[in-house]
Amino acid sequence: MSEWTEVGRIEDIPRLSARVVRAEAVDVAVFRTARDEIFALRDRCPHKSGPLSQGIVHGSRVTCPLHNLVLELTDGRAAPPDEGCTETYPVKTEDGKIWVLLPGS
Repeated sequence: MSEWTEVGRIEDIPRLSARVVRAEAVDVAVFRTARDEIFALRDRCPHKSGPLSQGIVHGSRVTCPLHNLVLELTDGRAAPPDEGCTETYPVKTEDGKIWVLLPGS
């Protein structure tokens, strides 16, 4: 069963960066864009399992640090012409706090 879990405040994550949250046996990367949008993806690139939280955030995308696969933060899908997808998690913000619907929490 999934539950909304507070994972910190927006200002805890630098713009164009991420932090990692552990949920069950899954690491979830919580990203902050330059426009202060917050997204949560499984911290694992579908190509070679690279840590997406260490990637480069640009616009609403992240580039994997290992092999430059670009993923959409909105839906976890690889940008064409690449293929693949990583799991996304619903996010909400309230009073500057970030809440993520984490699996098994």
